[in-house]
Amino acid sequence: MNHLGSLRGRLFAFLGVLAAVVGLAVGGATWISVRAEADQLFDYHLQQMALSLRDQGRIGDDERAVLANPALDYVVQIWSMQGLELYSSRPPGLVGTLPPRAVLGFSEVTLGGEPWRVYGAATPLRVVQVAQPISVRRRLATAAALRSLLPIAAAAPVVAFALWWLLGVSLAPLQRLASGIGERDVRATEPLPLAGLPGEVVPLVTAFNALLARLAEAFETQRTFVADAAHELRTPLTALKLQLGLLRDAATDEQHEAAQQRLRAGVDRSTHLVAQLLALARAEPGAGAPRGAVDLAAVVRETLADVAPLAERAACTIEPELPASALVHGDAQALRSAVRNLLDNALLHGRPPVRVSLACEAANLVLRVDDGGAGVPPAERERLFDRFARGAGAEASGSGLGLAIVQAVALRHGGHARLDTAPQGGLRVEVTLPAMPA
Repeated sequence: MNHLGSLRGRLFAFLGVLAAVVGLAVGGATWISVRAEADQLFDYHLQQMALSLRDQGRIGDDERAVLANPALDYVVQIWSMQGLELYSSRPPGLVGTLPPRAVLGFSEVTLGGEPWRVYGAATPLRVVQVAQPISVRRRLATAAALRSLLPIAAAAPVVAFALWWLLGVSLAPLQRLASGIGERDVRATEPLPLAGLPGEVVPLVTAFNALLARLAEAFETQRTFVADAAHELRTPLTALKLQLGLLRDAATDEQHEAAQQRLRAGVDRSTHLVAQLLALARAEPGAGAPRGAVDLAAVVRETLADVAPLAERAACTIEPELPASALVHGDAQALRSAVRNLLDNALLHGRPPVRVSLACEAANLVLRVDDGGAGVPPAERERLFDRFARGAGAEASGSGLGLAIVQAVALRHGGHARLDTAPQGGLRVEVTLPAMPA
C-alpha cells in the first residue's frame, strides 16, 4: 500500500511539475499575445482619434469638453500648417508639451520623464497629434492579460484533482494485485489473474506466474522426494532393528559374530543411502550456481584413484582414456559425486572391463562410462534416472539414486545425461557438459 501510494505520489508530482511548466509556458505565451494585441488595439484607437480630428473642420464645444476631461488619458494638439496652435488639451499633472513639430505616423516621446505613444496625421490645412502614456497602455494591457489567465488559474485545482483521481484509477489494478498476493497462503501456487491489468504490467505478472509454476513443480518434487526417502529409509531401519534383535538373542559366539556382521552391513547400507540423499539434494539444479573453472579430467583421475580398492575387490579392470586437461565451469564437489556414482554403478552392476573416456565434441565435454554387463533394455533406460529406480536385472543392491544424482549434476551445469548400449554390449552412460572456451 505504501509503495503504491508512493508511486502515485511520485507520478502526481512529476505530472504536476510537467503541467506547471506547460501552464507557465501557455500563460506566458498568452500574456505576450494579449499584450501585443492590446498594443495594436490602442494604436488603432490612437490612429482613429487623430484621423477623425484631422478631417473635422473645427472642434465643437462638446468635443472640447470631452477632450478636457481629466479622466481622459489622451493629449490632443492641433496646429495650422503655419504653426499656429488651434487646440491643445493638457491633463492635470502633465509636465511639458508635445513636440511642436509632429512626426507623421507612430512615434514615442518623453514627457515629464514618462514615455508616451504619439500618432501624427496631417491635411493641407492642419496637423493633428494624439498622444497616450505608455504606462496607461501597459496597465490596461496587463489587466486584459490577467483576465485571460484567470480561466487557466481557475482550472488548475480541478485539473490537479482529476489527475490525482485518474492516477488512483490507473493504479487500482496494481493495488488489487498486491492485495491478492498479500492474502495468499504460503502454499498457494495458483497463477495470478491477468484480466484487467495494464499492458505494461502483464509481462511482470506472466513472469511471476512462470516462477509460481516452477515453485509448484519444485514443491511437488520435494514432496515426492520426501515421501520416497521416508519409504526407502523405513526398510533399512526396520532391518537394523531386526538385526539388533538377532544380535541380542544370539546364543553362540558364531551367531553373535554373524549378527554383528549383518548389523555392520546394514549400518553401511543406511549410511550410504543417507549420503546419497544428501548428495542428491546438493545436486539439484536450484541448489546453487557453479562456482568456477574445474578440470574435469583431473576430477575423473582422482575419482578413479578413490574407487581403485572397490575395483580390486570386484576383480574389475578400468580402462581410462583421458586428455591432459578438460575445463568446465562448475562445482568440483558435485562433479566428483557424479563421476563417483558413474563408476560405482559400473563396478556394482556391470561386468569388466569398465572403460572411461573423456573427449571434447562440438564445444562440449562428453564423459562416457561403458561396462561389459547385460545392459538395460531401451524401454527401461529413462526410468533409471528417476529417484530410487533400479534396473530389473540388477545383480547388486543399491539405493537407486546414483543415476538420479548424475542427471541432477548434469542439469545443474547446463548439460544432460543419457543411456545407450556400450560397444561391448553393456550399458553406456554418457554425460555431456558445456566446455569452457580455451
